[in-house]
Amino acid sequence: MSLLILVVDDEPDVEILFRQQFRRDLRDNRFAMEFANSAASALQRISDAAGASLILILSDINMPGMTGLELLPKAKALRPDVPVIMITAYGDDQTKRKALEGGAEALLTKPVDFVALRNVIDTRVTGAA
Repeated sequence: MSLLILVVDDEPDVEILFRQQFRRDLRDNRFAMEFANSAASALQRISDAAGASLILILSDINMPGMTGLELLPKAKALRPDVPVIMITAYGDDQTKRKALEGGAEALLTKPVDFVALRNVIDTRVTGAA
């Protein structure tokens, strides 16, 4: 069973950037990445992945419609076993507090530190193997 990471962001460039940063992992089938361009789409993907080894959800906070902070408790209700890391351009203390109180494992600021993110992913992949 392949390991799955769900990335939620309304910016289309994010998928290109993540596929580029993790191209070797994806090519080697170390894990798969799915992308959702809205919180509603993410909830559907989380429901659809009920039997899959979803190991991590990465979600932007500022999205039209439902924000990442609104998505967070719904995602945790569907899959309490899956850590959620929030990503935002606005890493102020209040946003970080809301994310962590809502159940996020961490809050990363944009531009994303892909070295730090890779360490988090490596830990999840190793733990799931």
